[in-house]
Amino acid sequence: QVQLVESGGGLVQAGGSLRLSCAASGIILSINIMGWYRQAPGKQRELVATITSGSRITYSDSVKGRFTISRDNAKRTVYLQMNNLKPEDTAVYYCNHKAFTSVGSSPRYDSWGQGTQVTVSS
Repeated sequence: QVQLVESGGGLVQAGGSLRLSCAASGIILSINIMGWYRQAPGKQRELVATITSGSRITYSDSVKGRFTISRDNAKRTVYLQMNNLKPEDTAVYYCNHKAFTSVGSSPRYDSWGQGTQVTVSS
């Protein structure tokens, strides 16, 4: 299994920036997808951004142009740089790691971090 530890959340004014980090430990397969999801009060958890082990990146439309996901494989860490934050970005942000034994297979492991709160004041 994979253990994920997030950091970097907090309170920021609208227009400000935050950087989230997520460090992974445990069984790391070479084919994996790391990503960030968020859940606001009363809403379902939604995808924010993902990055594959081959550095293919996906963003939700709501964060395109404002958020940047990146990863440091040597440190087993994924980052989410969040700029021009808006009050609607307020949520608990969760790190996710999906590991695959082969391309196109179902995830062998699907792990979640404990979540970190991001609050954007207007």
